[in-house]
Formats: sequence, structure tokens, C-alpha cells
Amino acid sequence: MQDFLPIQGYDHIEFYVGNAKQAAHFYEKVFGFTPVAKSGLETGVRDRASYVLRQGNITFVFTCALTPDHEIARHQALHGDGVKCIALAVADVEAALREVKARGATIVQPARVFEDDAGALKTGVIRYAGDTVFKFVERRNYRGVFAPGYKAIELRGTVRPVGLSAVDHMVTNVHLGEMNYWVGWFQQVMGFSQLCHFSDQDISTEYSALMSKVMENGSGKIKLPINEPAEGRKKSQIDEYLDWYNGPGIQHIAMSTKDICASVRELRERDIDFLRVPDTYYEDLRQRVGDIGEDYDELQELGILVDRDDDGYLLQIFTQPMQDRPTLFFEVIERHGSRGFGLGNFKALFVSLEREQAARGNL
Repeated sequence: MQDFLPIQGYDHIEFYVGNAKQAAHFYEKVFGFTPVAKSGLETGVRDRASYVLRQGNITFVFTCALTPDHEIARHQALHGDGVKCIALAVADVEAALREVKARGATIVQPARVFEDDAGALKTGVIRYAGDTVFKFVERRNYRGVFAPGYKAIELRGTVRPVGLSAVDHMVTNVHLGEMNYWVGWFQQVMGFSQLCHFSDQDISTEYSALMSKVMENGSGKIKLPINEPAEGRKKSQIDEYLDWYNGPGIQHIAMSTKDICASVRELRERDIDFLRVPDTYYEDLRQRVGDIGEDYDELQELGILVDRDDDGYLLQIFTQPMQDRPTLFFEVIERHGSRGFGLGNFKALFVSLEREQAARGNL
């Protein structure tokens, strides 16, 4: 079938935060993102400040309000720091909006053109789960640093990247009973298809469980798993997220690397805390996974997980939440043929997550 919504890839991901300058500093110094551009009072923008950072093909934008009654301030007060906007690159914003509107999308912002000396940038926005939105971005007539209203940032010193290259996937948490609604929404409105499905038997312990379905666009460039909690004796990690984020939203962003051991070692040296699975996970790992290009002892030292499927294997690791609220976190992933999401690691990860929940008093 012809893809009625051809998406070129992720344009950027925008976070609403309490202090954009501090967030930008953190992601530069710790995660190795290069500051690219900023917007704020110096550029004629009076109500917000935004910083654009980039590493590989990943572009993050951190935005905060400059006044207490701003919508951004209300969003951050309710949810804490988190993802507001998933921006998707398209060739024609008006065509994209026309197609998704005809299929039931709620238009938050019709097609708008923003201009400066570098040309014209066109965007349009539709509603997604909770307070999250999708933005379509058309850049074919724009040659500027990021967008009108932004100026380039002059670097001071040297930025040290950690080897992150692209967004692999982004995971949304929704309430019990909402997962299938959003699966249908992606199929109907966005033309996505279901890549795989994980049941509560796949992702569970004796205390809690979750269910997940993975949606992807026609080219496979955009992969968006959707999680919902399942019935259990205690609260699942999804329930904890929904309680503290105050609704559905982006749970984690997976970023790919070509050398996960080097990336994780560098991030650990910069004091990033990762989830740690029990050492018993590694006892039969060689027999379960087989030959790989990495050293198993190094993987155990760093806490990296491995899983194999029919197409190959992958390596992955998950950070602790990026703020005091137990909400947004990151995954670092390296794929060697595998198109999966680490099914063989779910049990060990769930045990680790429950241990962290218990320490926070949220299990």
C-alpha cells in the first residue's frame, strides 16, 4: 500500500523543563550533546527560552517559560521535566495535515510559515496522548541554524560526545485500557502498522505486569511502543510513571550507538546512574545468546544486557530517571541485525525496576 504519510525521520524532540539553560548544560556536559542554537530575550522572544543541542542525528530542544502564568510553566508544574513535542520531518506539511485530519487527527496548530533571512520553515501540530503532540516540520525552503527566532551558539571549550547517533524508538505510557485505542489511532490516523506485541505474560513478576504494542511507520524509521499497566498485586512501573507524570506521556527515549561499551563507560564516568540487573542474569547469558562481538565480562562489568532473535542480537541498558520524579529515562541500544526490543531481558529488567520502586516507596 502507498504510504499516505511519508515521514523522513525525527526532526527534533522538544522537552518542557523548569530551567532550559541548566538542562542544556547538563545534556552537553554529561550526555555530550553539542549546543547548536538558542532562542529567548536576545532573539526577540519574550515568553520562553529554548536551547537546541545535537549529537549524531539526534536533536533535542529544551524549552522553559519566562513567565509564571505561561502554558509551558503549567505543563512543567504538572508533569515535571518531560517530552512535549515529537517533531517529524516531512516533505509537505500541508499534505501531511490534510491526510491525518481526514482520518480523525485533532489539529492543534494548522500549517504555519515562519520566515527570516535564511528562508521559510513550515510546521503543523496534532494532538497525541495526554499533553504530548506531534509536529510536522518542512525544511526544504529553510537554510538557517534551526528555525526563525533562533541564533547560533558560539561554543566555549570542547564538547565530548559519547557516541550517540540516532533515536531508535520512543515509548509512550498510557492508562489501563487505552493501549488498543492508540494502536487503532496510529493505524487509522498515521498509517502505522503493528510491529510486535508483548503481553502481561511476557512482562511480569509475581507483583506487577505491563502490556506493550510497538507501532512503526511505513519506512520503519519511526518506532513507537505503547505501554499500559496490567492487573497485578502491586503497582507496575507504568502505574508509577502515570502517578508522578500525572497522565500519559513519553516514558523513555532509546538512542543508538555503534559502541555501547564505550558509550556506557563514558556515561558512567560522568555519573549517569543505570539500572542494574542481578548478577545471576549473566550466569547463563553465553549459553542463551551465543557468539557475539563483545566481551561478556565487560558487559557484566558495565551492566549491559544482551538479547538475540531470528534476525540477530542487540545490546541495551537503561538509565535511572533523569529527575527526582520517577518519570522520563533513557535507553542506550546497539543493534546487530535484531529488530526486537529485548524480550529476553524483560524479566530481569522488571525485577530491577521493582527494586527501585520499592526504594522510592511506590511499589
